[in-house]
Amino acid sequence: MEAPNYANPFRPGAGHMPPYLAGRENEKQEFLNLLSQDVILENLVLTGLRGVGKTVLLDTFKPLAMQNGWLWAGTDLSESASVSEERIAVRLIADLSLVTSGITITEKQILSLGFNPQVKNVNTPVNYDLLLRIYQQTPGMVADKIKAVLEFGWECVRSLKKKGIIFAYDEAQNLADHSAKDEYPLSLLLDVFQSIQKKNIPFMLALTGLPTLFPKLVEARTFAERMFHVVQIGRLPDENSREALAKPIRDVKHPVSMGDALIAQIISISGGYPYFIQFLGKEVYDVVLQKMKAGSAPKDGEIVVPFDDIVRKLDADFFAGRWSKATDRQRDLMTVIASLPTSGEEFTVQEVVERSKEVMPSLSFSASHTSQMLSTLSQQGLIYKNRHGKYSFAVPLFDRFITRQKNHKAE
Repeated sequence: MEAPNYANPFRPGAGHMPPYLAGRENEKQEFLNLLSQDVILENLVLTGLRGVGKTVLLDTFKPLAMQNGWLWAGTDLSESASVSEERIAVRLIADLSLVTSGITITEKQILSLGFNPQVKNVNTPVNYDLLLRIYQQTPGMVADKIKAVLEFGWECVRSLKKKGIIFAYDEAQNLADHSAKDEYPLSLLLDVFQSIQKKNIPFMLALTGLPTLFPKLVEARTFAERMFHVVQIGRLPDENSREALAKPIRDVKHPVSMGDALIAQIISISGGYPYFIQFLGKEVYDVVLQKMKAGSAPKDGEIVVPFDDIVRKLDADFFAGRWSKATDRQRDLMTVIASLPTSGEEFTVQEVVERSKEVMPSLSFSASHTSQMLSTLSQQGLIYKNRHGKYSFAVPLFDRFITRQKNHKAE
């Protein structure tokens, strides 16, 4: 019997909300705790590797905030927004205006000049133009100007009887100071919000980014260590991974079913990372449905799925582009790292140096060369250094991909 043509329920796109968000209940509770603050003492940093679902989780925080009486503003932080202090100020003004544009204030407007000027009260929306005018008319440095805008914005928002505003920014690891150009947009952002919060204005930052984000904040301003509550998300436990695969199909009564062995294999290959779960789930669903339509699915037992081909597609779609950016010597170094027992967690320069002497004695790496190359790979987004001086791959399961490349090369 031919199976109905159901749409594939899995969504492996970047930042796409999955059909079922498995796990993350603890993270949601931590965010709710931050929302309960009467005075903002802690802001949020949501961090993790690519593919762990940071953007998706941030999207789920928005309705939680609104249900608890908060307003929400924010967007992705592109590198261009962090070019200068002026740019980050304009970014904040634009985001605040989306919240305040429905509010009007009364301004006095002079309709005619002369000995008998006519003055009229005019209702003016608190939109981007008005906020920008306040910014431009405020004397002082950029920080003084943007503080004046934010303080004015809160005076307008108070009438809405809201608890405050969440300024949420994804890809916040793009924030950076540029001392060579005498531009400090990251420091400006931290200084402004610390000042605003000291005045009991309930504007909270929610920053999402790669694991390099929090060390970068602390490097810019040491008080950032006390200013943020860090929520680090990683792979899902097996139970949550299983639900992420089974529940979307079960809930909509899809004709495809994944047996325990098939689900276990997907979980093993995905490592529990949400993006890989969605990617593999989508590919396996298509294979199983095609076999059912063709009548080749066994009545009993598991359907045979070509996982080698699916993983090869995953390598091409997710990993290959990043791997191609590295030089041959950088690939040699990462191949050494991938051979370490702790390659999927963290490693030190000394561990890499010692391992290189074992696996490639004629081309081994010195400590200084290793440190220099790891720094370059960090700038490329392939490696990151944590606050304890140890390193990790910035791409989940990158060590497995590198090992596969090495094996293919040897064949």
